[in-house]
Amino acid sequence: MAEAYQAQKPECYPEGIEETTLESGLRVVTDHVPWVRSVTLGIHIEAGSRDDPDRKDGLAHFLEHALFKGTKHRDYIEIAGGIERNGGYLDAWTTKEQTCIYLRCLDRFTEPSLDLLADLVTNPVFPAEELEKEKEVVLEEISSVNDTPEELVSEDFDRLLFNRHPLGRPILGSEKSVESFSATDLTDFMADFYRPENMFLTATGNIRHHDIVTLAERCFPAFPAPNRPAPARTPFLHDRCKPFNRTKRKRIHQAQIVLGTLIARHDPSFYALMVFNSLLGNGMSSILNLELREKLALVYSTYSSVAFFDDLTVMNIYAGTDGNKTAQTLDVLNSVLRSPELAEPSEAVLRSAKSKLLGSLLMGTEKMTRRMSHLATDLSYFGRHVPLAEKTAAIEAVSAEDIAGAARMQLHDVPLSTLVYQPTR
Repeated sequence: MAEAYQAQKPECYPEGIEETTLESGLRVVTDHVPWVRSVTLGIHIEAGSRDDPDRKDGLAHFLEHALFKGTKHRDYIEIAGGIERNGGYLDAWTTKEQTCIYLRCLDRFTEPSLDLLADLVTNPVFPAEELEKEKEVVLEEISSVNDTPEELVSEDFDRLLFNRHPLGRPILGSEKSVESFSATDLTDFMADFYRPENMFLTATGNIRHHDIVTLAERCFPAFPAPNRPAPARTPFLHDRCKPFNRTKRKRIHQAQIVLGTLIARHDPSFYALMVFNSLLGNGMSSILNLELREKLALVYSTYSSVAFFDDLTVMNIYAGTDGNKTAQTLDVLNSVLRSPELAEPSEAVLRSAKSKLLGSLLMGTEKMTRRMSHLATDLSYFGRHVPLAEKTAAIEAVSAEDIAGAARMQLHDVPLSTLVYQPTR
């Protein structure tokens, strides 16, 4: 075992990114940024809401909250105070496929901060009283979504699009499911998914790879051997998708519209879909914003999004408009999707779409949490770090024909579905 471990030398990338796999199986990936005085540390778990057990919707997200409630060595006050005394902060997020617990600190406090982060994910104790209080916190979070029509219509759209598949579950769960959670549910979920081979540690900022590896070996000791195999994700079969056109009456002031579809994962189209999304609905010069807001004054907010999952890609369009203008807005949206600007984009339009995407990508390298999330996305989706030069070249290589192909995928691979929340009068 020792010889095999020593043979795993760090893999170095041109951007100062290095990777080492610890003897436990935990991957450690560092991004050396010498011109900052901070460090961003993240532990990433390949588990999200699509991995929630049956009738336990929201468990992955609730666990993210519960980890902050106490460990064998710290209570919740010591957790909060410890990182802030070191000039930093703790945060976390849960998506449909991943959970991240991360912190930022001044570089001179890297060692105690990594010790704290490791303690959260290896030694939680889930005090009963704190869990009950945190349930109330998450119920308030759910209420906040229920009071935000833009979020609620997107959540509802996913539920209909994925047609009882785990990807359609709300990340936060429901009031009923959250109230049912127990400490045993949390420990069982951790045993299933918080395993070294299912996690990776990232460190971004003014650090040295060797130092982080040495600290990680100490802070993440040998994990207990699992007593059962990890649950396999339920694949999404495309024949489950049943296109729909639904209108629901809601006590809201503005109509909420979501159009969308899904396509099978196709990595060669990854950057074409990103540029297509930039052209269609990202920014002030996007087709959606120019048509619906600037020219016709139908909306205050409209945009498109593309989400990449293990086995499929989802493309959505959102618009909010006056209830009396719903039909007109839908007509314009469908017209935009069949417009010549998507079928045959001009060089100037394509250049603008690429520049927006490249600007976001390159300026994001100046933000440490953004660098961390980009690195984590690469590792989770592609299984490797994708160098910035490779991303830039791939974006620049997208052609007008690629955009036309992305438009055809959105319109024809699976017919568009529509969900409208129409205000009651």
